[in-house]
Amino acid sequence: MKCVRILGIDTSLRSSGVAVIEVSGQSMRALAYGNIKNKPKLKHSECLAAIHREIDKLITEFSPDEVAIEGAFFSKNAKTAMILGQARGTVLALSALRSLPVYEYSPRSVKQAVVGVGSAQKNQVGAMVVRLLGLKEPPQEDAADALAIAICHTHQRGVPEALRSQPI
Repeated sequence: MKCVRILGIDTSLRSSGVAVIEVSGQSMRALAYGNIKNKPKLKHSECLAAIHREIDKLITEFSPDEVAIEGAFFSKNAKTAMILGQARGTVLALSALRSLPVYEYSPRSVKQAVVGVGSAQKNQVGAMVVRLLGLKEPPQEDAADALAIAICHTHQRGVPEALRSQPI
């Protein structure tokens, strides 16, 4: 059975969670996970450049087959939504430049896939990520979210193609 590598990304301007998992049949393992931290004093453009650089390094090092990101959310604060959109745009553009298909999942569907409940709390998601991937300790919150997004995509890959999420 062919191994598939999935790059999971929970985009944010100041702390993007990133993860690479490898899937073979029913077996999943984490190859790398962490977060891209940007200091508050950095300009937005510098943060976007840092996100681009770090994601590009992960793509070069791990050669993922697919990218999974959290879908856009609706915010009452237009400025927050725009900033998140810029970070997501950076990831989408880089993935397109590297010919990687990108799939997006709502926060609710990620929680549903990992915990079994769409309204699960962050600590529940983190605990299930540890359990599903056999990690020794809980990852940092943004990294846990990125791992959960990659796991959600793994579950979607098992769905018949006609019903599966399509690349964006």
